[in-house]
Amino acid sequence: MINIENTTVYGWESAIRGMRNPMNSWDKSDSYDDTSAVYRDDVEYITFHGFTIGPNDLDLMKKLIKAGSDHSKFMRMINVTCDITAPLYWWKEFDTYKVGTVRNSCSTMHKIHAKEFTLDDFSHEHLENSFQDSLGTVCKGDAVSVLEVVIGCLNYMRERYLFAKDKKYWWQMIQLLPSSYNQRATVQLNYAVLRNMYHSRKAHKLDEWHDFCHWIESLPYSELITMEV
Repeated sequence: MINIENTTVYGWESAIRGMRNPMNSWDKSDSYDDTSAVYRDDVEYITFHGFTIGPNDLDLMKKLIKAGSDHSKFMRMINVTCDITAPLYWWKEFDTYKVGTVRNSCSTMHKIHAKEFTLDDFSHEHLENSFQDSLGTVCKGDAVSVLEVVIGCLNYMRERYLFAKDKKYWWQMIQLLPSSYNQRATVQLNYAVLRNMYHSRKAHKLDEWHDFCHWIESLPYSELITMEV
C-alpha cells in the first residue's frame, strides 16, 4: 500500500533560464507564467504555479535529456514535494536514492506509543487467511491472524509502557514492529532523481513501486521523466 498526496511542483522558470545559459539563448525561450492556469490530472489538482512550457523550450529539454545527465542538469532544478505514506519495506528501498532527495518522516522512535495499533496501520492487502498446496490440500498459514497477534502484543507493550514508563516495554515495540508498518513522510525530490527512479523501478515486483511510477506519470510534463533515450 502507498498513498501520495499534497503534491507540489515548482522551479520551472529558474530551470529553463539556467538551461539556456550555456548558449546565451534566452531570447528563444517561449515559456510563460499564467497564474490563471492550474494543472490537473485524473485524480487531483497539482500545484503548478500556472507555468506553461513553450514548444521551443520543451524541444530543447528533450534534446538535452537525450544528450545525457551532464547536459540535462536543469532537471535537478524542477522540484517536487509531496506526502507519502508507505510501509517500512518500501521506504528501505526508497532510501537508496540519497542524492536529490530529502525525507522528513513521522518518528517511530518518539511517537510509536502515541496511538493504539490497528490492522490498517500495516500494509496487509496481500496477506492470506489460508493457502493450498499443489494437491489442493489447505495448509496452515493464516497470515492475517499472525499479524493480528503481533498487533495485540504491540498494544499490550504500549499499555505497559504508558503505565510504567519503563523503557524495556518501548524496546519490545521497536524490535517487534513489522516492516509492513506504514510510515508517513514529507519528501522533496526533483525531476532528475525521479527519472532515475522511474526507469529503475517501473518493472519492480513491489506494487508500491508501480503505484509510485503511475504517480510520476501524472506530474506536469512527465514525458521529460518517462521518455526513452
